[in-house]
Amino acid sequence: MSSRVLLLSVRPKYAEKIFEGLKEVELRRIRPRIQEGDLVIVYASSPKKALIGAFEVHKVVQKPLEDLWDEVSEKAAISYSEFCLYYRGLSVGCGIFFEKTYNFPRPVNLEILRQEWNNFRPPQSYRYLKPREVDIVESITQFDINKFSRTYQTTLNLVY
Repeated sequence: MSSRVLLLSVRPKYAEKIFEGLKEVELRRIRPRIQEGDLVIVYASSPKKALIGAFEVHKVVQKPLEDLWDEVSEKAAISYSEFCLYYRGLSVGCGIFFEKTYNFPRPVNLEILRQEWNNFRPPQSYRYLKPREVDIVESITQFDINKFSRTYQTTLNLVY
């Protein structure tokens, strides 16, 4: 069973759509090593620059672009022209489908992140969090990852 927690940078307009329920899949040029049940912490990139929420991964697909578009066109909150522009130069793309989202009551901006989390640097795309970093996220967001993610809780029980 996986225990990955991914910190994912998302453009603010798309991040907002995730937590408004308008977007059901996050598109990526490179497939992260995550699977069903893994947790994703969303960092809204510039100009917002804040942790804004989390979601649990339902499934991850990697497909030729034509097939990917067929699967995500009604779920990605993006136009076909934006899709083509995003994947320009590639023949394969990735979609991270999610089912359970949690919007933090208050975004945690970059200044606070840097005060509470030594050496915090927002990822260019994504990065995997270490257990102590997960603890920091829980503390500064007041988000109980163990209650939100059954998979993460089960993994912790297996590790300890």
